[in-house]
Amino acid sequence: MSELEQEPAISAELFGDRIEIARAFTEALAREGEERGLIGPLELPRLWTRHILNSVIAAPLFRGSVADIGSGAGLPGIVLAIARPDVEWTLVEPMERRITWLNEQVSELGLTNTTVLRARAEDVPPASFDVVTARAVSALRTLVPITAPLVRDGGELILLKGMNAANEVEAAQKQIKKFRLSDVRVEVLGEGVLPETTRVVRARVR
Repeated sequence: MSELEQEPAISAELFGDRIEIARAFTEALAREGEERGLIGPLELPRLWTRHILNSVIAAPLFRGSVADIGSGAGLPGIVLAIARPDVEWTLVEPMERRITWLNEQVSELGLTNTTVLRARAEDVPPASFDVVTARAVSALRTLVPITAPLVRDGGELILLKGMNAANEVEAAQKQIKKFRLSDVRVEVLGEGVLPETTRVVRARVR
């Protein structure tokens, strides 16, 4: 079994007084993640860099009530809920074994700002949230139709994406128009701070 990546020094700065909770979550994910089918066998040596810091760097962007669609192992939902206790988080996930894990973590970490909802995005009531996020769920052209309807008028999509973010925006123009998204842009977070930057697609909904 590979070893968990050593915690990068920047982690404490990004999580502030919540760093111990972030450590507890990361250690639990390292201990149980592969066995429970939450992360792959190659993720431990890059768990902090590729997953935890990649998620938390986006924390300042959020406000109000947020849904994380396809929360899975809790990336980014649990990480963001740790970093932003002032925001209300709903972790939306259809798979029972992942729901069990998410509920355990919410309870063990004392995340009183977090609700776990077993559902597909399509089954969540529309216009329920100020912001909707997702990470590594699907291409933007398939993600927009299931996330945009959940955002209240004037709210925002903040979708964590990879290196192809700009190409995904280009390929999703039809869906962007159909769901009346405006101010669609790719922002690069963590330059000069993180070993690997994070790209987010942000868009205003209606």
